[in-house]
Amino acid sequence: MKKATLSVMAVILMSSLLAGCGTAASSTSSANSGSGSDVKEPATITIAWLPNNSGDNEKAFRDEFDQIIEKATGKKVENKLTTDYAIAISALESGDAQLGYFGPNEYIVSHAKDPKVIPLVVESGDSGTLNDALYHSRFLIKKGNEDQYKSGDSYDIDNIAGKKMSFVSTSSTSGFNMPAAAILGKFNSQDKWKSLTKDDLAQGGSGKFFSQVLFAGSHQLSLVNVLTGKSDVSAVDDLDVAQYVTLSSGKDNEAGAVYTVKQGADAPFNTLAGAQFEIIKSIPVLNTPLEANSAVLSSKTLDEITQALTSDETTKDTKIFAPKGSQGSVFVQPHRFLKVDDSWYDPMRKVLGYSK
Repeated sequence: MKKATLSVMAVILMSSLLAGCGTAASSTSSANSGSGSDVKEPATITIAWLPNNSGDNEKAFRDEFDQIIEKATGKKVENKLTTDYAIAISALESGDAQLGYFGPNEYIVSHAKDPKVIPLVVESGDSGTLNDALYHSRFLIKKGNEDQYKSGDSYDIDNIAGKKMSFVSTSSTSGFNMPAAAILGKFNSQDKWKSLTKDDLAQGGSGKFFSQVLFAGSHQLSLVNVLTGKSDVSAVDDLDVAQYVTLSSGKDNEAGAVYTVKQGADAPFNTLAGAQFEIIKSIPVLNTPLEANSAVLSSKTLDEITQALTSDETTKDTKIFAPKGSQGSVFVQPHRFLKVDDSWYDPMRKVLGYSK
């Protein structure tokens, strides 16, 4: 959305995150300093994937990702596919999985529990650097209902109280925690909602902020909820649904942008071709890390994985970095993987209210 129409909360979020990106580009000290060479490693490396990335449509991507790590480490790699955020995150924290691709909030919480959980790499932005390594958490409504959410000539979340709301999971960065921060930033200044908490936003019903709250379990299903009328508003990131939709009008990831479900889109959108949705608010989020549990992988193995993923060979692999708009990959051209350390996520900690 245009800077002139940004809410105070969005300005704070944007400035904090971009400030973090600007300083992080030169802050690439070893992310693997917490692990030693005496770690007893498993014979097989297991990667835990969230429900968003566990579908059949991303199998070719996961297989290619596995092969890159197998070639780099000489170890067999297997995937742990999940239908629940908590299961995937618990697998990494316990060491049952040694790698995981989760959101920034999930990473920050896991690292706070155990500093041995560290980030290895993140996807760059279009510039190929960390300066624009951002994605977006968005409040979406079904096209045709947009007048309910207009504030003058623009859109905002002023009128979402009392609506049916769809989140992804209470663990999800862009599917709950960032939207919750934006709601609290907007409404806590009002007498009626001055005591509103994040826990309150997870509950619906009489006297609550939302009339009903759904947790879809994935970004794809949260979008389905708003397209089918199960929710009035849905929290959905841009990355996990980009391959299923096209931008029909407006500017990508700005309030007022309208998207249409593609003809021939894979499930769960295969029966929703032509359905449209609109953004009423968009919030920047630092890109998702590939996390590692360094208590169960050695520095040598972590460095091998990092070097392989940040190589030019991986960057040019179209099964990993697919053309924008194509289906089957999490990552897109002209991006690449870049090494990061824990301090890169300090701006997110500040926005989400976590202490280090």
